[in-house]
Amino acid sequence: MATLPPWMADLDEQDLIFVKRFLLASGSLKEVAAQYGVSYPTVRLRLDRLIQKIRLRDTAEADPYVSLVKRLAVDDKLDFDTAKILIAAYRETRKEKGE
Repeated sequence: MATLPPWMADLDEQDLIFVKRFLLASGSLKEVAAQYGVSYPTVRLRLDRLIQKIRLRDTAEADPYVSLVKRLAVDDKLDFDTAKILIAAYRETRKEKGE
């Protein structure tokens, strides 16, 4: 059995189902929206978040804390403004400690 590429290995089952539906719909967000019974903007937002999640994986920071905060924001468990504040405060603290 082939292993998943690293960018796919971090996706949850719902993300993988979404990717499959998107591919089978030849990239038509309108068709995917119809399949899910939601609006086009809802599907667009889901696709944008999935893109962010993949980009985050590809550009993972060396700092696990920053990566965690970004991942929480992408997964909608933390809003982006709060994530920015946490990361900025964390980096400022590290800078003050000379790290």
